[in-house]
Amino acid sequence: MKDFKDLSISAFFPIYNDWGTVGSMVASAVSTLKSICNRYEVILVDDGSDMLTKRVLTDVVKHYENVRITEHGKNGGYGAALQTGFKEAKYGLIFYTDGDAQYDPQELSLLLPLMTEDVDIVNGYKIKRSDPFYRVWIGRIYHWMAKLMFGFPIRDVDCDFRLIRKKVFDKVSLESDSGMICVEMITKFYRAGFRFAEVGVHHYFRSSGKSQFFNFKRIFRVGVGLIRLWSRLRIRKEF
Repeated sequence: MKDFKDLSISAFFPIYNDWGTVGSMVASAVSTLKSICNRYEVILVDDGSDMLTKRVLTDVVKHYENVRITEHGKNGGYGAALQTGFKEAKYGLIFYTDGDAQYDPQELSLLLPLMTEDVDIVNGYKIKRSDPFYRVWIGRIYHWMAKLMFGFPIRDVDCDFRLIRKKVFDKVSLESDSGMICVEMITKFYRAGFRFAEVGVHHYFRSSGKSQFFNFKRIFRVGVGLIRLWSRLRIRKEF
């Protein structure tokens, strides 16, 4: 593995009732970060989880240095958790993925070599989506609708496995408190002129908890949300 010891990385996980997976996610992240850089931190963004998850989080941080919890008093939504993670991060590179173990933090080692001087965001894309067939198709429809509406260049806006330079948030502010934040974020990065690289990462079956975004009850709200976001970013030209 290439040596990136001079880099400093903030990694964070948005957590919502992910009691069954957060321990292994933190262990994997800490092991990987120790092997590739001298300075790192891991932030667990607890978005109003249940008491079982809170107990697990408390136990986890006792076992590791440079791991801390930041809490929301109540569930604010996926977008709110990401915004908190970005604000809490103190180092120049920010890595995040979800706390449900559908991605492997060790594959940060695949993203890092692509973060060259002329790249600002390294975006993972799912080599193969390991979800029930209906979620696979909903995900494909969502991605292509969003890509058509917003014109961003990446191949998988729904892959929450990203390495981002902290400085991009000096120019880009985020508002969405739902899963729509990913489309908002990528669109604003692209419009601001930031540069992307992409690499394939593995996607695994969910072993604990359940999805907070793609389910049949939310399809209508997702559609309405895309239209509202399109109006904000393409018609009113918000930034």
